Amino acid sequence: MLTDGDKKLVTQIWEKATQSLPEDFGGEALERLFIVYPQTKTYFPHFDLQPGSAQVKAHGKKVAGALAEAANHIDDIASALSKLSDLHAQKLRVDPANFKLLAHCFLVVMAIHHPSLLTPEVHASLDKFMCVVSTELTAKYR
Repeated sequence: MLTDGDKKLVTQIWEKATQSLPEDFGGEALERLFIVYPQTKTYFPHFDLQPGSAQVKAHGKKVAGALAEAANHIDDIASALSKLSDLHAQKLRVDPANFKLLAHCFLVVMAIHHPSLLTPEVHASLDKFMCVVSTELTAKYR
């Protein structure tokens, strides 16, 4: 459960980080996911999964956009991600564990690009936020 303090920290870090995020920030998180957890590649048989791939960058941009949508609607993440949850549960049938793996990779990329912003308190709040996002994305699996 996100506290008011968590919500404030997530909103602040998101605003600061997105001002200087590289265009392929989400792509970098996906690349890391595919390298560290190669079993996740099975959902992308039609993609060129090489580092720097235009397809990975494009999908990473979508992932980053979904996270931005969740951060922008932090008081109602469930509604903000409802369509995406439907898509993953009913059509794509992605293993729900993969959302947590990607969340971890996203936090690593955030730490690489913004180490001074990622204080222990911010890290804890972002981790909680990513857990809420993961939970909402798997809500339609039940």
